[in-house]
Amino acid sequence: MLWIKALHIVFIVSWMAGLFYLPRIFVNLALETPGPTSERLLTMARKLYRFTTVLALPAVVFGIWLVVLQYGANMPGWLHAKLLGVFLVLGYHHACGALLKKFERGANRRGHVFYRWFNEVPVLLLLAIVVLVVVKPF
Repeated sequence: MLWIKALHIVFIVSWMAGLFYLPRIFVNLALETPGPTSERLLTMARKLYRFTTVLALPAVVFGIWLVVLQYGANMPGWLHAKLLGVFLVLGYHHACGALLKKFERGANRRGHVFYRWFNEVPVLLLLAIVVLVVVKPF
């Protein structure tokens, strides 16, 4: 079980690193006018989104495996709240993909300030999830 937990943590850290950086690319894309620099940023964003998606899959699979091994159907309340946080992170990941598609189509209508705030969402979600896992408040 410790191997599964270790792999889960490694993939979570890697996935979150991608989710921290991708919106920073969006900030720069929102500041750029169409041209070579924006094309380079779009290429970076596409590659990072794909790689981050690949990292999310084993993170979720190892997490489900841990829940099944450790709790089965008797999950404590804090774990329900943590799973809600995970679903919110998955939703955020999906939202990043939708925003990337808007940038690719040239349909982005949001400014860099929006993306600076949007970039804070995964930090808050990670904070809540880590507190739930470590403190187990209920």
